[in-house]
Amino acid sequence: MSEVREPEEVLFCWSGGKDSAMALHALRAAGNCRITALLTTITEEYDRISMHGVRRVLLERQAESLGLPLHPVLIPPHCVNAIYEQRMKEALETHFAHGVRRVAFGDIFLEDLRVYREKNLAQVGMQALFPIWKRDTRELAREFVRLGFRAITVCVDPRVLDASFAGRELDASFFADLPPGVDPCGENGEFHTYVFDGPIFKARIACRVGEKVLRDGFCFCDLLPE
Repeated sequence: MSEVREPEEVLFCWSGGKDSAMALHALRAAGNCRITALLTTITEEYDRISMHGVRRVLLERQAESLGLPLHPVLIPPHCVNAIYEQRMKEALETHFAHGVRRVAFGDIFLEDLRVYREKNLAQVGMQALFPIWKRDTRELAREFVRLGFRAITVCVDPRVLDASFAGRELDASFFADLPPGVDPCGENGEFHTYVFDGPIFKARIACRVGEKVLRDGFCFCDLLPE
């Protein structure tokens, strides 16, 4: 009689956006791991998800709807690498002490970012997991819509994508309107998103589009909880 193996415990590095959602969906579909918590960096002064600019309350509602505990990692505005790495290391060591050895990410094809993550995890004896690595981003975008995920663009780099894309929902027309050279999943940082509904959630997160502001060279669209 074969031995029944316990699912591997995995910490998930969660951004709140579409790539994280697709990666978490892939892990749950595989059924061979148990997600222990969501790890998310929060910019202290703004109390928002770093880079994405999403309010902490909306992140907390995602975690609640996912049925997972949230571990926020607080970093200062314009955080330098040394501080970011130290605070992440402290957070990772907490989970390592509870037996977690793997950390999942929603990265798709940036090799230098993968190497960076693997190097930092190795320092605390942990390994990286990339559930959607090397997936075709056009296919991922189509699958995102087909599976019933819903998201809003919360941050746009206006150097490569018109600011009018901020605040738009990620439907088929959004992806069709993306100009040539912009990755369908924004993997090069062209845009960031907030996922508010989909098959991984127990309930839709109610939110609406607020004001748009230009800050630090990026166009942010504020989302307001309802």
